[in-house]
Amino acid sequence: MNAELLKRIHIDPDILCGKPVIKGTRISVELILERLASDLSFDEIIYDYDITKDDIKAAITYAYEIISNEEIIEVAQVK
Repeated sequence: MNAELLKRIHIDPDILCGKPVIKGTRISVELILERLASDLSFDEIIYDYDITKDDIKAAITYAYEIISNEEIIEVAQVK
């Protein structure tokens, strides 16, 4: 399922400076996540940006994939 959703995400250096967007739009993953964090519902986002529920799920999945592969590196503090 994740692979199918991720096909909806497109990255192109000529679109929004290479930020990940919903394929065929200029709606960024960042914008969708910000709207969700601002307590907008899926239905409100779908209406406001003319995207689908699967597009929103793709944005969430993309963010999950990025964070789940994140590595935390401890940096020594200089005293």
